[in-house]
Amino acid sequence: MSNFPSDDPHWTRRGFLLTAAALAALPGLPADPAVAAAELPDFPADVALYRSAYRNWVGEITADGLWACAPAGPEQVVDVVNWAWRQGWRVRARGAAHGWSPLTLTEGTPSRAPVLLVDTAPHLTGLALESPTSVRAGTGVTLEALLTYLEEHGLGVTATPAPGVLTLGGALAVDAHGTAVPARGERRPAGHTYGSLSNLILSLTAVVWDSRAGAYALRTFHRDEADCAALLTHLGRSLVTEVVLRVGANTDLRCVSRTDIPAGELFAAPGSGDGRTFASFLDEAGRVEAIWFAFTEHPWLKVWSVSPTRPLTSRHVRQPYNYPFSDNIPAPVAELVGRMTSDAAWYLAPLLGTAQYDAAALGLVTTASADLWGPSKNTLLYLKPTTLRVHADGYAVLTPRNGVQRVVSEFAAFYRERLTAYAARGSFPVNGSVEIRVTGLDDPADAGVAGARPPLLSALRPREDHPEWDTAVWLDVLTLPGTPDAEAFLREIERFLLGTFDGGFALTRVEWSKGWAYTGDGVWSDEEVLRTVVPAAVGTAEWAEADAALGRLDPHRVYGNAFLDRLFGPVLRD
Repeated sequence: MSNFPSDDPHWTRRGFLLTAAALAALPGLPADPAVAAAELPDFPADVALYRSAYRNWVGEITADGLWACAPAGPEQVVDVVNWAWRQGWRVRARGAAHGWSPLTLTEGTPSRAPVLLVDTAPHLTGLALESPTSVRAGTGVTLEALLTYLEEHGLGVTATPAPGVLTLGGALAVDAHGTAVPARGERRPAGHTYGSLSNLILSLTAVVWDSRAGAYALRTFHRDEADCAALLTHLGRSLVTEVVLRVGANTDLRCVSRTDIPAGELFAAPGSGDGRTFASFLDEAGRVEAIWFAFTEHPWLKVWSVSPTRPLTSRHVRQPYNYPFSDNIPAPVAELVGRMTSDAAWYLAPLLGTAQYDAAALGLVTTASADLWGPSKNTLLYLKPTTLRVHADGYAVLTPRNGVQRVVSEFAAFYRERLTAYAARGSFPVNGSVEIRVTGLDDPADAGVAGARPPLLSALRPREDHPEWDTAVWLDVLTLPGTPDAEAFLREIERFLLGTFDGGFALTRVEWSKGWAYTGDGVWSDEEVLRTVVPAAVGTAEWAEADAALGRLDPHRVYGNAFLDRLFGPVLRD
């Protein structure tokens, strides 16, 4: 924060990148009753109403002074949605605002826009065991609160996103995931999935149009219903208030971190040697993540393994977030970020990459965090809101399990070559890291419900015409917002992935919450990707089915924004 004095012109846009408070969904002051009555006539009197700012995770999408409310329960959500429908307003559900893409709000939304934010986190947070193998949860509950509750009852999930602050509703809307596939010889435990969290849903309750009542109403959908398949990953085109999730017995996990394996060895081409490859760790443990800082040679590799008893060398962790050097920005990193963003010293990217790597390598030693063991939550959740805020692109490459190393290797080689080429001409478009994770797909059989259907819009939905694709490699490239040439570079990455993994050996799909559809100077802007490539990768028929179902459940388009209107416009064909 000291790098950005309050009178610095960069403060309003770039200076607050290093502070969580400034970018969080800001609570608002109670509305003046007279003003509210004038601007929101006949708004439900018992629902808390206020003005609020909106900031997404990295501050690239902001809005000030929008009307927001915090319904006390599902019935109040119904009242709010019906008010919005009658008044011609749109409703946007807000949880932790921990996302990049414009699925909630679009940049430039004016304060007087007829858009109402519905905050789920204050009250839609109920938790109760529905059965010994299922939990009923409000969609405003955080993942950390949910996993803590499950842990207290001996239950858990196989994988989860690293930030515990995410709300469950937000995570399910975008098929949030962790990193896990079966290790060699491992069998899936009952109640678990190697796919997204959406694949654990047994039933959900949403506010949808009731044609008989002529109004919006609560309706519960079960996993074997056709319309439920569209709601499991709805991208913000619905408002889900409660879900029932299938869960299984909790596991103890060991997480070993390494920073000594060169990228050339970890991401080597298949068959080039019997070294310490990414796929070899995947076979051994099934749960792997690589964080490769820009312009460095040795990634930070995390390997989780199921371990019922504590290994002698492991530190027993009883709480999550055990990498303080990552959650709290080290001084050398903060100083470099400050110089780069305030002085446009983007050429310092190689130094920043080295500083981030050094902070991780040294921090793992000084905090005794290189070998951790404990209940799954305590090693799976490791990212706090105080970490460095960066822009991230995101893609899932569906492939056979034995094709993972090929995907990783070809991507890494292209990324390294282009980054080197840009640097040779004095451009440094990436100053964060590459993050690589691997998951299974959303096999509906994991839910244990006869007739269960996969989430139609999930990036992890299996393709019936390619049963050999049983695995997804998740690829993210991270860089500070405002970095020159970042969009052009990330467009090249996107074009490479779409062209190389085009449905033959493997298939590229976008990660809904991240950056995609790049042009040379923008993101979520390439009309071909938005209107042709994305629907085709999902599956044209499945895309149309999901669009029709979501439209039928919300015929007045109360749930939506300009971006979703573009994304779900008529599919453009070649």
